[in-house]
Formats: sequence, C-alpha cells, structure tokens
Amino acid sequence: MTRNTKRMTIFHAIILGIVQGLGEFLPISSSAHLIIVPWMFNFPDPGLAFDVALHFGTLIAVVLFFWKDWLAILASAFGIKNSFGIKYPKNTLWLLIVATVPGAIFGALLESKAETVFRNPLLIAATLAIMGFILYILDVKGKKNEPLEKTSLKDAIIIGLAQAFSIIPGVSRSGSTISAGLALGFDRKSAARFSFLLSAPIIFGATILKAKYFFSPEFGSIEVAGIIAAAISGIAAISWLLKFLEKASYKAFFWYRLALAALIVVVFFLK
Repeated sequence: MTRNTKRMTIFHAIILGIVQGLGEFLPISSSAHLIIVPWMFNFPDPGLAFDVALHFGTLIAVVLFFWKDWLAILASAFGIKNSFGIKYPKNTLWLLIVATVPGAIFGALLESKAETVFRNPLLIAATLAIMGFILYILDVKGKKNEPLEKTSLKDAIIIGLAQAFSIIPGVSRSGSTISAGLALGFDRKSAARFSFLLSAPIIFGATILKAKYFFSPEFGSIEVAGIIAAAISGIAAISWLLKFLEKASYKAFFWYRLALAALIVVVFFLK
C-alpha cells in the first residue's frame, strides 16, 4: 500500500481525529479505519507525530470521561476513602495492570509488522469480518450476568491476551476485549466498561514510548487539531456506547464491520 507524501491539512487532521476517537472505543477498529480512510480517499501520510497525537487525544478522552472512576480505583487500591459514590474492589487497579502486560509485549514484538505486513487491505477486510462475527456470536451466546466487580485474575489475563491481538488492524482493541468479556459471562456494559478502563494504561504506555515526537519540528497545529478531534469524538463514543448498550446489543457493529469489509474488497479490486 503506497502512501501519499503531500502535506496534511487541518481538514485531514479533524477527519482522522474523529475516526480515531470513534474507532478506539467503538468495536470497529481504529487502526483499520486509520489505514483504510487515507487509502480510499488518498489522504497524505500523517506521519509518526500525528499518530502519537491521535493516541494522546483518545487518552485524554478516557481519562476525562472516567476521572472519578480512576480516582475511586486508586483510592480503593491504597485503602483511601473517596466521596464520589463509586466503589471498586481493591484489586481492580492491579487487575488492569496485569491485563495490560500481554498487549504491551505483543505490541513491542510485532510493531514493525503492524506498520508493514498488517496494512494489507484484504487482511484488514478479513479481520473486520471475522472479529465482527465473533463479537456477534459471543454477544448472542454469552451469559451476560457477571458485573464488573466480579472480575478475577483469570478474567484479567484472558482479556489481556485478547487485547494483545488488537495489534492486527481490523481486530479492534475494544472489540477483542469486549468479546473476551462477553465470553467470560460479563454483561454488555461491564464488558465495555472494563475495555474502556483497560485502554488507558496501554494508550498511556504507547504515548510515553513515542513522546519524543511531541517535540519534533513536524509537531504543530495539524497535530493539535487531531488531538482535539480525537478527544471530543472519543468522549462522545464512550458516552453513546454505554447508553446504547442499555437497550441494544452489539449486532449493529457486526453488520457495519461486514459492510466495510465488503466495501474494502470491492475498492481493492477496482483500484
């Protein structure tokens, strides 16, 4: 897949920021969309500084949306009382840390492939369709009766291993972790909530590792626009999905992923 080397504009930055914010938290794969949208519409190559900026935007989104939860989780972990009316088991912080480890290891080992081999449009179409089907089946067959408070060490490890596969575009970090949660019997909202909380440490780690790009000469208004767009759309995606799941299932995301996969295949052969 060749990349357009023309200069990014604010318009491109906002579009890709929205794509990142929505794709990071909805189970549709942000990495797949950030590859496919520029490929379909011939956007310029964003560059590494912009990629880091988008991830920082989604980190802002999940921290701002769940700031009370994070304070409650930290307070519980260290035996401190909180006045937010939100309670988490004292082991929640440590379970999130454990669940982050597999993704961090896989990310470090397969980063080069994520930037080359895994960018093939047909591979992305396949993973979009397959993982969408898995999400749909697990949503239909899952018991959906376990609350977030019942998360065990075994659950955290399984969900963490599922997150590790999201290095492959089209799998979806939220999609894989939500699927694992559903397979373990979590209810829809609890599976999504754990997935969102789990996104913070992995995104934070990835941002820190590439923080040097924030100080590169190419970092400027384009990247700032991407951060803002990703943060706003990310907050909107989290809020909408949690409300959506009170009345509906994940079936809509399966059909969306299947339709996008079909479109990718059509465009690939037309090109």
